[in-house]
Amino acid sequence: MATTHADAVEETAETPMTQLPDGVSSPRAKLVYLYLATHGAVPEDDLCEGLSMKRISLYSILKTLREAGHVEKTGGRYALA
Repeated sequence: MATTHADAVEETAETPMTQLPDGVSSPRAKLVYLYLATHGAVPEDDLCEGLSMKRISLYSILKTLREAGHVEKTGGRYALA
């Protein structure tokens, strides 16, 4: 069964959009935030692999997001706060 434009619009209307909080302005920070919004709590290795990002870059972004209160780390997993 083919999906029509009306079906696609209806599905989109039912799927909530993730809003980025104020202060998340860098493209990489947005990427990390949206990844966590869609994947839930994930270990650091999953973030590195899933985003094709080097660990050193990820540390800096996660630190900034944590200090701003947007991300938390619990049990070795990062998640939105």
